[in-house]
Amino acid sequence: MQKKADIGVIGLAVMGENLILNMESNGFAVACFNRTVDRMNQFVSGRAAGKNIIGCRTLDELVAALERPRKVMMMVRAGSAVDALIEALLPLLEPGDIIIDGGNSHYPDTIRRVQYVESRGLLYIGTGISGGEEGALTGPSIMPGGSPAAWPAVKPIFQKIAARTSGGEICCDWVGEGGAGHFVKMVHNGIEYGDMQLIAEAYHMMKLGLRLSNEEMHLIFANWSSGPLDSYLIEITSEILAYREDGEFLLDRILDAAGQKGTGKWTAAAALDLGQPLTLIAEAVYARCLSALKDERETASRVYNTPPAMVTGHTTESVQQLESALYASKIVSYAQGYQLMRAMAEEQKWNLNYGGIALMWRGGCIIRSAFLGKIKEAYDRDPALANLLLDPFFRDAVMKALPGWRRVVAGGAMTGIPLPAMSSALAWFDGYRSENLPANLIQAQRDYFGAHTYERTDRPRGEFFHTNWTGRGGTTAAGTYGA
Repeated sequence: MQKKADIGVIGLAVMGENLILNMESNGFAVACFNRTVDRMNQFVSGRAAGKNIIGCRTLDELVAALERPRKVMMMVRAGSAVDALIEALLPLLEPGDIIIDGGNSHYPDTIRRVQYVESRGLLYIGTGISGGEEGALTGPSIMPGGSPAAWPAVKPIFQKIAARTSGGEICCDWVGEGGAGHFVKMVHNGIEYGDMQLIAEAYHMMKLGLRLSNEEMHLIFANWSSGPLDSYLIEITSEILAYREDGEFLLDRILDAAGQKGTGKWTAAAALDLGQPLTLIAEAVYARCLSALKDERETASRVYNTPPAMVTGHTTESVQQLESALYASKIVSYAQGYQLMRAMAEEQKWNLNYGGIALMWRGGCIIRSAFLGKIKEAYDRDPALANLLLDPFFRDAVMKALPGWRRVVAGGAMTGIPLPAMSSALAWFDGYRSENLPANLIQAQRDYFGAHTYERTDRPRGEFFHTNWTGRGGTTAAGTYGA
C-alpha cells in the first residue's frame, strides 16, 4: 500500500511545480492535481519522474491520497478561481483539515475565506510566497497567516522548504490571524515596486544625465552590490546591464512600457483607506501607469522637443550622490511600508512581529537585501518603534545621505529627467521631519467654505471650533468624519 502524502498541491504552473519539487527534495511526499490532466501527466512523467510525488486525476483522488489532518495547498490565480476551488474541496474534507492559499490573493478576500472555512469546521491559511520560480524551487520567503490552529501542522513543511539567511535563520514564521499573511506579502510587493522604480530612476539619471554606457553602469551597480545597497535587485540590475544579444545590449531593445499585476495598486489603495502617506510606492505604481502610455509619450516628446540636459560636474561625485539618493529613498520606502503594516495591525488587532517580518524578507524573496538586517536590529532595539526614521541607525544614515539626495532630486528637476519616487520620498521626509506644516491654512479654508471646523494651538487637542469668517454665515458647524 502506497504511503500517503504529507501535503497536496493544486495547480502546476511554474510556482506550483517548483514548490512541489522543493517539498519532495526536503523529504516530504506530495500529491498533486491540475485542472488540465495532461499537464499533471506531463509533470509526473517529466520533472517529477522517480520522485515521491503522486499524480492525481481528480480532487477526490488528491484528498484520498493525503495523511490527516489533510493539508491542501492551492497554487492558482487569485480571485474567483480560489473561491470555486474552496467550494469544490469543502465537501471532500473533514473537520480539522487545512486549506492553504499560496497565491497572491487580496488580503480582504483571505479575511473572508478564513471566516467562511472556519465556519465549516475546517482551518484556512493564506500565505504569501516570494522568490519567483528560483525561490520556489530552492527556498522562498514564506509569510503564513490565517487560522492559528493550522500553523503547527504546516510549520514543519513550510520552515523546511523556506530560504535561510547566511546565519541559518529561517525566512518563514507565523505572521498573524485572518489575512495577515497576504497583507504582509502585499506590502512586500509594494516595497518591491518602490525598489524597482528607484533603481530605474538611478539608471535613467546615469544614462541620460551622466551619459554613461551600459558597461559603465554595469560596473557601478556591481560595485553597489557590495556596499550598503547590497540586494538581489541591485545584483540582477548589474547583470541585466551587461547582457548582450547578437552582440548588442538586450536592455536597449526592451520597450519602455512596464506591466503590473495589481499588488502595488492594492498597497496604495490600502494606504488611502487607512490614511497613511505611502507616497513613494504610490508614485512607483503611477510611474508604471505612465510608462504604459507609450504612444502618447512619443507624441508629447515631439510637441515638447526638449531633450534632457546633461548633469554638470564630476561623474564620480554624481554617482556617489546617486548612491546616497537611492539609499535614503529606500529607507523611506521601507519606513512607509512598515507604517502601513502598523496601521493595519491596529485596525485588525493583529500582533505583527516587525523584526520577524524583516527576517522573513532577508532571504529567498525579491526584495532580499543586507539592509533588512538593519531593520530587524531596529525593532530588536525598540519593538514599539513608531517609524524607522526614528531609529538611531536610520537617522544617521539619512542625515549622511541627505546632501547627495537633495542634489540628485534638484538635478532631475533642472535637467528634465523624471525622478518621481526619489523626489516624492524626499518631500515625504521633509514633511515628516517638519514640526509645522501649512495644513492650518487648509483647515481654515475648509472651515471657511464648508464649516468643517478646526483645532487650535492654544486649546487642548480634540476640541473643535468654527468661525463665521464672512459675518454672513451662522454658527452651525458641519459634522466631522474621517476619510
